[in-house]
Formats: sequence, C-alpha cells, structure tokens
Amino acid sequence: MSAGRRPVWDGRLALETAQTLKTGLAAHGISSDVHDGYGLALVSVWVGLVVWCNGDRFWWRTGWNPQNRRIVYAWHPALDPDRAARRIAFRYAQMRRLHRVPWLETDTRRDHGPR
Repeated sequence: MSAGRRPVWDGRLALETAQTLKTGLAAHGISSDVHDGYGLALVSVWVGLVVWCNGDRFWWRTGWNPQNRRIVYAWHPALDPDRAARRIAFRYAQMRRLHRVPWLETDTRRDHGPR
C-alpha cells in the first residue's frame, strides 16, 4: 500500500465475520448486536464493550494507559472467532463485575419509585 492510501475493507466480509463472533459469544451465554457500515462491523456486547471488525481481525478496548494518555486495545485474528469470543467473554465478565449498571440489574426487590 502506498503512502497516504487508506485500506479498503470489504464490508460484507466484516459483517459475516462479526456474525461469527456473535455466534461464538452466544455459546458463552452472551447476547450481542451486530451493526455494519463504512466497511466495518461492530459487535455491541456490553456498556463500554464494543468489538470492531474489518473482516481480518477483531479489536476492543481493554483499558487506559495514563503514561501515554492512550486507550489500550486487544485484538484477535478473525480466522479464530471462537477463541476471540472466549477472550471477549472474559473481558465481559470483568466489566460486569467492575462496572455495575443498576438499570440492567433484575433485582425486583428494589424500589424504583412511583409507577
């Protein structure tokens, strides 16, 4: 690829690959949504956990590097969606423990105010 040229991604391949990841996540009991556009696909897993796919690889945010002031990403080859799903399932479990979302909890004993 010459300098200044942007890569051209096949949106159909990205979408198909993202769908395989969605299937892999479902095998771990995790529901997700797939969205596509501009040659990329996104798999929405949890609040703050979105997996990007270009048909060649998956990548997702794993944290923040305060020294470099940059987001840290993990990535996995798209040829192995089952293992990627397993890694993302670990991240999902970690995020659910660390970042509780009260309105997504199913505790019906809680007082939610007047109805």
